[in-house]
Amino acid sequence: MKVKDLMTPAPKTCSPDGTLAAAARTMAGQTCGALPVVDAGRTVAMLTDRDICLALAREDRRPSEMLVEEAMSKGLHFLGKDDPIGRALQLMRRWRVRRLPVLGKDGSLEGILTLNDIAMRAMPRGHENGGPSWDDLVRTLQAICERQRPAPSPPAPRKSSAPLPAHF
Repeated sequence: MKVKDLMTPAPKTCSPDGTLAAAARTMAGQTCGALPVVDAGRTVAMLTDRDICLALAREDRRPSEMLVEEAMSKGLHFLGKDDPIGRALQLMRRWRVRRLPVLGKDGSLEGILTLNDIAMRAMPRGHENGGPSWDDLVRTLQAICERQRPAPSPPAPRKSSAPLPAHF
């Protein structure tokens, strides 16, 4: 089973110079939690409802005053339409994301694949018909939902009364 068998073609998008208010209205109208960010025909990022909430809280600004580019996820993780569904789940686990844009070789948006697409469309077909196993789906969901731990703080510099070596 391939990504193209399950992806949602032609998803709604937003542009980097659009406002967060407009992007949020698009998400609400589509009942989705993420939009691919497209600039000059190329997909450059993803914007999630979480990105919007965190940016607004961090900046303490109104959604109509903030641009998508100020909140969008900077690193773009994506799939190709001919990638196998197993690879999609593997990448979702690695990157801890529930949604991946499906891009053509030129960076153009061809669709979006969500964990929901896999659960609702692939799982009823069964593992025997090329779909992922339930175990694979559950492991992916567990990886995505695992709480992220903050990076450890660097150790405090040690105070030493010893003189520095001559090469310093």
